[in-house]
Amino acid sequence: MTELPTVQIPANLPEPDAVARRHSAQVQTMLSEKIRAAGGWLPFDAWMQAALYEPGLGYYSAGSAKFHQDGDFTTAPETSPLFGQALAPQVAQILTASDSRTVLEFGAGSGALAAALMPALQAQGITVDYRILEVSADLRARQQARLAPWGDQVQWLDTLPAAFDGCVLANEVLDAMPATLFRWNDHGSLDVLGVAHDPDPQAIVPFTWTAHAATPDTAALIAARMPPLPGYRSEINLQAEAWIRDLGRWLHCGAALLIDYGFPQAEYYHPQRLHGTLMCHFRHHAHDQALILPGLQDITAHVDFTAMADAALDGGLDVLGYTSQARFLMNAGLMDLIHAPGEHAAERAQQMTALNTLLSEAEMGELFKVLAVGRGVDGPLLGFTRGDRRDRL
Repeated sequence: MTELPTVQIPANLPEPDAVARRHSAQVQTMLSEKIRAAGGWLPFDAWMQAALYEPGLGYYSAGSAKFHQDGDFTTAPETSPLFGQALAPQVAQILTASDSRTVLEFGAGSGALAAALMPALQAQGITVDYRILEVSADLRARQQARLAPWGDQVQWLDTLPAAFDGCVLANEVLDAMPATLFRWNDHGSLDVLGVAHDPDPQAIVPFTWTAHAATPDTAALIAARMPPLPGYRSEINLQAEAWIRDLGRWLHCGAALLIDYGFPQAEYYHPQRLHGTLMCHFRHHAHDQALILPGLQDITAHVDFTAMADAALDGGLDVLGYTSQARFLMNAGLMDLIHAPGEHAAERAQQMTALNTLLSEAEMGELFKVLAVGRGVDGPLLGFTRGDRRDRL
């Protein structure tokens, strides 16, 4: 019998404080109500949507710190302004090719990427109109405070543009889109996983994993991507694929840089990756227990970059490049930004630490990839001049 995931508290996980526990109890009540309203079973993508984005309650909608030392995880823009500065030449190339001066960033976090990128573009003689689409009211307020010195140069959007020319940025956006969890059962057919109430009064949380037979359409999509492997669990992110297909509707001329952790499809569904890629982050502790700490932890799944490239092609876009974050940043000129030996010794030491995080295979350098998709952009993009891996998608 193919077993469902167990619910447990990982060892050494920090204990939430009293305020966090009260908030999590409210989120737990909200999720319980959604399960009841759905007839006793909530598909995991709906659970993830509510746990992360429910207004006023979800992880990204409430006011807790998310990033860097005081938060739950650290992104590349938070690691060092070098990341945004290194992106500037690539962004400039896209803006020139699209005859635009507009950048649109999705999920701008604390505003760190914009704060580093805009001055770097200004140094190249490019004053941009910077647009941000942020679903979290709390993060939008933090961005507005951080980016206030740029005045009207930065504006926030509430909806997707009807048409857009320029450069689109999405750093660690796709991984946070709600994913469908599935498993191959002992009979060689597909189930989708969801959440129900746990009847055990001694349960760690009042939720448990359950499985329902996948719909024929979902089963066909999954079966087209991997062979039957009884006992195998993984994810398919239909929402992220739909988002990229829709990008082809409103991106008229320009390119999108999609930066995230993940793999091409053959690696994503590798037989040894038996339990998929679902991960949670709480106070810099990573684990795979998505049903605990509701509203207090990030929930993510790695990106199937082959599926994202296929979605771009389905949307009428070109796939312009795919490579590791390390190769992309070096192609774009990251090493040229480092101070010469002996100059600003303290700052140089910080830069060396940041370089290791951004480039090392043991850190972000290899796990994170960059996929560029677009329309109307001729010639090779700077960030993919060496080490382009489109042939692996």
